[in-house]
Amino acid sequence: MGKDLLPFFLMVLVQLGYAGTAIISKVVMDDGMDPYVHLSYRQIIATISIAPFAYFFEREIRPKLTMYTISLIFLCSIFGVTSMQMTYLIGLKNSTPTIATALDNLVPAITFLLAVFFGLEKIGVTSKGGQAKVMGTMLCICGAMLLSLYHGKVLIGQLNIHWKYSHHHTSKNINIDSNNNSHGNFYLGPFLVIISDIVYSLWLIIQPKVNERYAAPYSSTTLMCFMASLECTIVALFVNHRDKNAWSLNPIRAISVLYNGIINSALAFYLISWCIKRKGPLYVSVFLPLLLVIAAFLSWTLLGEKLYVGTIMGSMLTVIGLYGFLWGKKKEMEQIKEETDLELQFSENSNQRFTNKQTKI
Repeated sequence: MGKDLLPFFLMVLVQLGYAGTAIISKVVMDDGMDPYVHLSYRQIIATISIAPFAYFFEREIRPKLTMYTISLIFLCSIFGVTSMQMTYLIGLKNSTPTIATALDNLVPAITFLLAVFFGLEKIGVTSKGGQAKVMGTMLCICGAMLLSLYHGKVLIGQLNIHWKYSHHHTSKNINIDSNNNSHGNFYLGPFLVIISDIVYSLWLIIQPKVNERYAAPYSSTTLMCFMASLECTIVALFVNHRDKNAWSLNPIRAISVLYNGIINSALAFYLISWCIKRKGPLYVSVFLPLLLVIAAFLSWTLLGEKLYVGTIMGSMLTVIGLYGFLWGKKKEMEQIKEETDLELQFSENSNQRFTNKQTKI
């Protein structure tokens, strides 16, 4: 019982951490912090946080680095960190934590479509698992379109809880609603988050090649974060070369970069890796919708966010689509396992018959 509860507890903890990242990042960006500067600090902190794990746990097993491996890690830093997190942060800045975390549920469906495009996976519409994956993907896409294009009436109004750090966010939303404009640039924000999901899915396809050639996950992650910190810093310096104050840190900004670097990057990576090793990637994916629920609740209570009809309906469609996709994937894996077991059994029986025949001879 305890063995089952620990992974469950850890994955809930990871989703809480991710929801906190969405909230605190939104707060500091609404307060005026540049997203490129925020990301630069975050990757520097992440590199410093993960490096000790790489040194102490992998110094004796670390493979030799080749130019090809370095090139793959560089691509991972471009797709998995720099491009993904830049588009996500700017998308979050122009939308809400609820919308951003809801659209994160698109990642499995987008990864599936890219894997089919690159010939890494088959659709398999003749099987129940394949049909469920296709239907789940379609529902995820429909939910994302609804989140991105439809606002609708307010379903749940603001909760009047005052948090001193959220006053910029709350006043911004009030001004937007009074001017009858889109909520936080309603179209641009979701569009950028979807781009972030696509880029992240590309990273998920490239990363296994790094794992095959360089079996030292902490070391490869340290290198990836280090490269990303250089890339993000160059972009931030280019964008803010005339504004020296952009790099200043007040207490809430310092807390944000430390929290995101240590909790969201170093600790979350370790906990997710631990759970994948013991329960598998599907178990980890099942907890994605929990992030949406936590982020929506925190946004409503702390940031005074209003929940709209389009947001709730789109989120529900996306979550249903995600679970449909995961069910289909599980069925396919079970079918593959059954076929493999039958092949092994047939091979063993054939070998046994051959051995018996040889013994008779």
